Amino acid sequence: MQDVATFLMFEGAAEAAINLYTTAVPNSKIISMVKYGANEGGPAGSVKHARFLLGNQLFACIDSPMKHQFGFTASMSIFINCDSEAETDDLFGKLSTGGTIMMPLNSYPFSKRFVWFSDRFGVSWQLSFNP
Repeated sequence: MQDVATFLMFEGAAEAAINLYTTAVPNSKIISMVKYGANEGGPAGSVKHARFLLGNQLFACIDSPMKHQFGFTASMSIFINCDSEAETDDLFGKLSTGGTIMMPLNSYPFSKRFVWFSDRFGVSWQLSFNP
């Protein structure tokens, strides 16, 4: 087995999502990004396949050239254990703009500082700080 990665399928927003995620999450980087050229089966310039790291977690994604009747679901989230309340607040501010809050940023019995939201692309995130 070469590797295991979480795979995200977008419809035209993959590059914007990757740029947001790798900029917001510390120690992240784009490993590779291949885009469709003219007459290659997808809209020219959209992401044919990309691989990136968020922290030390591998992700892969595409811009689906075909429209589909489903999107991301909140039942699968990207979960980040933050090092501080400030990091939690910072990530939340960067990633949640234009998204939907499912559990507001607050203290909960299971976490000193926790938030659950979907970003503007529909990807679900859970951020938690437990000293």
